[in-house]
Amino acid sequence: MSRKWKRRLLVLLGLVLVGFALLNLLAYRHAHAMMYFTADGSRTRQAEDLGLADKIGVLFSGIKLPRPETALALASLGPAWQSVTINCTNGIRLGAWYCAGSRPGQLVILFHGYAGEKSGVLGEANAFLEMDQAVLLVDFRGSGESSESYTTIGFREGEDVASAFRYAQEHLSPSRVILYGQSMGAAAALRAIHSDGIKPDAIILEAVFDRLLTTAQNRFAIMGLPSFPAAQLLIFWGGWQAGFNGFSHNPIDYAASVQCPVLFLHGTDDPRAKLQDARRVFAAVTTTKTFKEFQGMGHRGGLGAFPDEWKEAVSNFLK
Repeated sequence: MSRKWKRRLLVLLGLVLVGFALLNLLAYRHAHAMMYFTADGSRTRQAEDLGLADKIGVLFSGIKLPRPETALALASLGPAWQSVTINCTNGIRLGAWYCAGSRPGQLVILFHGYAGEKSGVLGEANAFLEMDQAVLLVDFRGSGESSESYTTIGFREGEDVASAFRYAQEHLSPSRVILYGQSMGAAAALRAIHSDGIKPDAIILEAVFDRLLTTAQNRFAIMGLPSFPAAQLLIFWGGWQAGFNGFSHNPIDYAASVQCPVLFLHGTDDPRAKLQDARRVFAAVTTTKTFKEFQGMGHRGGLGAFPDEWKEAVSNFLK
């Protein structure tokens, strides 16, 4: 090989290495921005709502994610509601709201989604109260009235679910405990069952994803970008920063540990946790299970879009 071609190959190899290093740097920054909340600033809009210029800006700078705070005052909900604090692992404290309702006994513990807080599932909580269920709405670590300022997209939050479950058993004395989780909350509920050994009487999973890698790949698809190898690098660096293996955070694997009845609620047009992703988690559950689809709905709770269908499906499940 001539010197000329050797130089060209060396230049090409150098460009590839520089490009790979830059890609890793971007992935590291994006992972940090997605998992560590900022103290202030405005939240980056959903990828579906961004124009081309905005998408390019987000691609290089990462998203902005202020710490989720609860704007709603508990007093506005009425005297039946009370604030509680749940002690979690490693000194972490979880904020929560509790309402016994008119006929306390059966308790539903509600868990919000990614970058949300407990008031985000208040509508569902009120629906459960109408069905004569007591409710406990929990802030995950990093959100609302809880301590910390980060998220692990359902991995460490599994400990939060387990702590809330044990708090309910010890302090609220329910006859039965049902877990309800949206998206990340659904993943955390499954992880708590799998890794912490809690045994709820039933669970309701809304907009659940099957694997952390899959939902990362789906986000790149929404942006109109190829997911390989960026999604893999994002999961690697995110897990590295938070101290866990992101490739092992898979609700589809946790589902085999479920020993109670399960209700799945999912939109047919969900771009973040696709219908087939949720169906795979459903297939992995070996106990009594029901799957309810909401036609044309994206990544959101079904109560807001299809209130009658949602209430009917949940009411029948609770019976």
